[in-house]
Amino acid sequence: MSTHQPPMPQAPAAAPDWHAAPGGPYPGYTSPIPVVRTHLGHALASEWTKIRSVRSTMWTLGVFVLLVVGIGLLIGTLVEANSDSGSLSGDNPLAFGLFGLLLGSICVITLGVLTTASEYGTGMIRTTMTACPSRARVLAAKSIVFFAVAFVVTLVTSGFVAVVQASLLESTGARTPTGGDWIKATVGVSLYMALLGLLSLLIGSVIRHSAGAITIMIGVLLAPLVLALFMVTESLDKLRQWLFEYSIPNQLGVFYTNPLTESGPSGWDPLWIMIGVTAAVYAGAYALLQSRDV
Repeated sequence: MSTHQPPMPQAPAAAPDWHAAPGGPYPGYTSPIPVVRTHLGHALASEWTKIRSVRSTMWTLGVFVLLVVGIGLLIGTLVEANSDSGSLSGDNPLAFGLFGLLLGSICVITLGVLTTASEYGTGMIRTTMTACPSRARVLAAKSIVFFAVAFVVTLVTSGFVAVVQASLLESTGARTPTGGDWIKATVGVSLYMALLGLLSLLIGSVIRHSAGAITIMIGVLLAPLVLALFMVTESLDKLRQWLFEYSIPNQLGVFYTNPLTESGPSGWDPLWIMIGVTAAVYAGAYALLQSRDV
């Protein structure tokens, strides 16, 4: 009588022949996932995906284009309809683009703040910092992507308005814009607006609160001009003049050869001033980002 023989144990399956991932920091470690050293390009791709996929970008930039184009063309049409052949003799026809751009700057400020501050409100910043532990790289990627988007949108919009206004006001006696006029009214204002938005982005990183940062930036935009209008005493004359000269509306007017005052910044001075202010705030935002927890 034969006895039941237990089944013979099977030999364990051979372990998969994993090879060391190329570029791995530990030569003895075998990983099934290729290890790729991250760089700024990955952070830029991530930030580009964020800024083009959220609704706030479409809304703010859409309203910006509507304000700049709508107000610019409306003013150009009204001026052309109510002017004779010599009423604008010697004036720069591109100067009427200032009004729409001034209102549109609020949209650029809002988008700049939301690019950073909204992530702190939703908690998404934790995911961002986990995926990219280099905080300097995160801030640089956000700044580069936002600056490029703001510059291109402003350049296309302001360029379109400038071309239409120049053709509309040709019969009013306005002078033919020079090459310098065209560059300032398109490239110059676009660089300035992109820097203004970048400054807002940095303030959003410092404040970490969307409403608070937007309020601060709107105050920076309008408060100097409003305060100057109410300084009527002679003792405050120098301060009033300084506020007029260095207010953002006046500096934007310089690019259109239509400043609020005869003195103060001229030529490309507003751009250098904004670059200096933005660089200083960038250094402060970077230092705080490195020292604070998310």
